Amino acid sequence: MKPKPRLKPKNPNFSSGPCAKRPGYRIADLDQTLLGRSHRSNPGKKRLKEAIVRTKTLLGLPENYLLGIVPGSDTGAFEMAMWNLLGPRPVDIAYFESFGKTWADDLTEQLTLSEVNLYSAAYGELPDLGLIDHSHDLVLTWNGTTSGVKIPDGNFIATDREGLVLCDATSAVFAMELPWEKLDAVTFSWQKVLGGEAAHGMLILSPKAVQRLENYCPPWPLPKIFRLTKNGTLMTEIFEGSTINTPSLLCLEDYLDALAWAESIGGLPALIDRSMENLKIIETFVASNEWIKFLAADPVYRSNTSVCLVLDLDPEQLVELIKLMAAEEVAYDIASYRDAPGGLRFWSGATVEKEDLNLALDWLSWAYSQVTDK
Repeated sequence: MKPKPRLKPKNPNFSSGPCAKRPGYRIADLDQTLLGRSHRSNPGKKRLKEAIVRTKTLLGLPENYLLGIVPGSDTGAFEMAMWNLLGPRPVDIAYFESFGKTWADDLTEQLTLSEVNLYSAAYGELPDLGLIDHSHDLVLTWNGTTSGVKIPDGNFIATDREGLVLCDATSAVFAMELPWEKLDAVTFSWQKVLGGEAAHGMLILSPKAVQRLENYCPPWPLPKIFRLTKNGTLMTEIFEGSTINTPSLLCLEDYLDALAWAESIGGLPALIDRSMENLKIIETFVASNEWIKFLAADPVYRSNTSVCLVLDLDPEQLVELIKLMAAEEVAYDIASYRDAPGGLRFWSGATVEKEDLNLALDWLSWAYSQVTDK
């Protein structure tokens, strides 16, 4: 039986959302000046706009793209995009995990669009993206947190596409290169890659998406919390710090703290490098242990943030292993998503320290020996 490791990760949080806080994080370090103030006050709006401007700069968004803070985390942001933008063209949706399936269900069961073409793949695989019709609108998830699969690049999207591309990128933004010029509505949330706090979503719009908003009126009613236009004109104030509903100014300061950390380590390239280094650590571990493998067999589309693994264990042993890791306080929240094949899921984004990941994997080897050597 493998000997029990002596050292434990300093941060055993490997959840795929909310994700680990940045290294060295202390809530006491957050600026609390605006707590108890209105988000509509001049200082409140100024601070919200600062988050927007710094995010656009960090991501390298095109100058003519808009970014706004919206309610409901990534889910609210993406629903907002779908309910406002879709309808005038047929829609293709490419999905390969549970959240993409949710968007497909919404398109067919809630919006009840007349022509929806589904392109799906099993967990661990990508659908054939070459089948996409670029005269249609396209809905997709860039990275599958529940399948460990990512879209490797935007080459499949035509540069002269006629339709819009709506992209749920919540576990890809800040961790992967995204082809912004080929994406028209992109969403993410604070609690994913930078480890911010929950409930707030971010919506990025291209000029093409804005044109659609101002020239198309959906045939269904839109709740106030979803509305992006007024009398056919974009509500630009949303993209300047005036939010649709009340944001948490404490969560805002937490997000600004995460942005400051990202800027201090070298910006987007450094964030991507840290995540890729973490993936390499897991790849080395898997290559050295025949009892574990990636759900995504092909490394070309293997996610570098939400790494999904399958083990040579029966379901009862898997549950025992997960409980053992938590009981030893070496890895929390690593079970695969409830709709995905049974296994493990390690978040390996930039906020995860490689030393912690290495130690957690040492403990994983030990835990495996504990549940199998009986």
